[in-house]
Amino acid sequence: MSAATVAWFAVAGGFAVGDWWAVGRDRRLLEYVCKPGATAALLGAAATLPGAPGATQTWFLVALALCLAGDVFLMLPENAAGHDGFVPGLASFLLAHVAFTLGFLARGVTGGGVALGAALVLVVASPLAVRFVRALRRSARRELVGPVLAYLVAIGATAATAVGAGDGWGIAGAWLFVASDALIAETRFVGTRRGAPVAIMVTYYLALAGLVASLH
Repeated sequence: MSAATVAWFAVAGGFAVGDWWAVGRDRRLLEYVCKPGATAALLGAAATLPGAPGATQTWFLVALALCLAGDVFLMLPENAAGHDGFVPGLASFLLAHVAFTLGFLARGVTGGGVALGAALVLVVASPLAVRFVRALRRSARRELVGPVLAYLVAIGATAATAVGAGDGWGIAGAWLFVASDALIAETRFVGTRRGAPVAIMVTYYLALAGLVASLH
């Protein structure tokens, strides 16, 4: 890694720890700084990582920029009508996973690896999809069923192609992303879980760091 990349990772780590503390202590103003700050720093690390495959690096930069947009949307408070930035945030992260998937495909995947990844996704995502869809229907939020299922397909594609690419960092990053987003859906659609907000952010930034490290 170049000195610039190491510096960006260090900055990202500082912001991430600050965000974890802010979320745990409910310090909203600090979270507004640290959450996008960590993602932006990881984008800087991805941009300066030497030797990264060109097309893959480009797609990952697009994906990280979309994650940054999603971070901002998900932090938006509810407006007077009771709406927040969840739907545009979901759309941003869905497009981010499309870009991550294209990045893994550009790097090269094996058919057997993708098939294995898809099988793992099916085993993990199917019960989650049933759980979250049932919760949405019980809460009369049926309009979110389609977007949530589309997002599950998108993040599943990232996880499957990461396995197909065969890079340990990429696999860890993609599946930590699955864990983070499953926790978000659990707390948002099913019910609150103690410690979940911090766990969501810990797994999220470790996921992004793993995906960036896979560009080596």
